[in-house]
Amino acid sequence: MKSLTIGHLAREVGINLETVRYYEREGLLPKAPRSASGYRLFPTEAKRRLKFIRRAQELGFSLKEIRELLALRLSPRTTSAEIRKRAEAKIADIEGKIKSLESMSKSLRKLTKSCPGCGPLCECPILESLDREDS
Repeated sequence: MKSLTIGHLAREVGINLETVRYYEREGLLPKAPRSASGYRLFPTEAKRRLKFIRRAQELGFSLKEIRELLALRLSPRTTSAEIRKRAEAKIADIEGKIKSLESMSKSLRKLTKSCPGCGPLCECPILESLDREDS
């Protein structure tokens, strides 16, 4: 069975060496045995696992959620319905964040329209709005 050093593994997956170490410390990646000279020797499966982690992050999953997905993936009792439920929950979470960001954008657009961009700073409607206690 071929093993990969941490440097080779990081390069092949396209992530930082420190990220591999971090994932190992956090338990997302199993601890790698060391060679006689002290190098970490990761099994080739580690590459697949790191790609899984990276792709899940790209889809918005937190490291905690990824840890749960990895555990579910290994459990023989896990059904695809459970994974789908988690994906649907993530979609709802993302859509909630989008609504919140749209609301923030709308509020900032309204504030910037009310600001002439000239005059004394103490009369800036943007700063006044941020300083109001009733917001």
